[in-house]
Amino acid sequence: MKKLEIVVKPEKLEDLKGILDECNASGLMIHNIMGYGQQKGYRQLYRGAEYHVNLLPKTKVETVVDDAVCDRIIDRVVEQINTGNYGDGKIFVYDVEDAVRIRTGERGKDAL
Repeated sequence: MKKLEIVVKPEKLEDLKGILDECNASGLMIHNIMGYGQQKGYRQLYRGAEYHVNLLPKTKVETVVDDAVCDRIIDRVVEQINTGNYGDGKIFVYDVEDAVRIRTGERGKDAL
């Protein structure tokens, strides 16, 4: 099993949810986060004063999927979410040793 942490612009959340639904991801968790990468934020002029805004709003979606589905999700996200601009996001992939459904005690893929 693999855990995917996908960080995207907030306006791309619905597209990402659609991709995960198409690939039969069994569930997801969504976090609103702030951060920056290579773009380092932007400068904004407000009432004659210049402000440097370096923390930008992002959305992090976490899901745990079967190994067979992982690469398909990554490929679809890169194809559909990519705009070619800084700030499109990142995907982090982690190995998951085990999962347990608390209600039934099921383990592994059955717990997803």
